[in-house]
Order: sequence, then structure tokens, then C-alpha cells
Amino acid sequence: MRFEIDKALDDVNSSKNFADQVRNMVARIPRGKVITYGDIALAVGAPRNARRVGWVLNGLPSDNDLPCHRVVNRNGYLSGGWNWGHPDIMKNLLLDEKVPFKDEYTVDLEKCRWFPDDDDDLPAADEMDDFDFIAGVDRD
Repeated sequence: MRFEIDKALDDVNSSKNFADQVRNMVARIPRGKVITYGDIALAVGAPRNARRVGWVLNGLPSDNDLPCHRVVNRNGYLSGGWNWGHPDIMKNLLLDEKVPFKDEYTVDLEKCRWFPDDDDDLPAADEMDDFDFIAGVDRD
């Protein structure tokens, strides 16, 4: 019985730590950039937990000051827009930040996607093709 209680407490602490990491990551997203739920999950060490990231953001109080409007799905779609009443609200917030769109509710990820390491060491322009190849990015 004690083992089950300890495991339950570990699960709660792990979930709380995950939620804290997600909130910290969202707080870092620069103005004019977006990140995907999956990118956040990967960055906090929980790949394949994009939905869990979404649930953390969905559970935030409505008066939080995090830039959650900068989090989109893997295709750039404004999947979190309904938290503000309608995706148009999320879209207008992003347009105010000069985020480019491919269509009505899909941002152009190639032009505005942010990766947490972008703040550190961006490759030089002539190294970009090698970087893309290693990262598996298809820019065509």
C-alpha cells in the first residue's frame, strides 16, 4: 500500500514539474514567433506528449499572462483559438505581432517557427543546408 501512495505522489510531482516546464517554455516564446505543442513537449524532455502540453495550457486560468496564442499545432493551425472564444482572436494577436499566415487560420511555420535553442547558437547562413539535413527539415 505504501508503494502505491509513493508512486501516486511521484506521478503528481512529475505532472506538476511537467506543467511548470511547459509554462516556463511558453513564457520564453519571442514576440512574432510561434512554437508547436510537440516542439514544447520535445524541449521539456517529454517527446510524444503534445496533447499533454495542450492540456496544461487549457488548464491555465483565463487571466494568465503567458503568450499561449503563440502555440500552434504541428501544421501551424490555430488549434488553441477556441480558448479565446474564436480562432479570430488568436489570429489577431498573432497578426499584431507580424506573424505571417499561409491561409486563414494557419501560420507559416517556415517563416516564424521558434525553437528554444534559437536564442543560443543559430548556424551561419552557409551552414543552414547542413543544419537542415541533420535536423531532418525539408525546406522545399
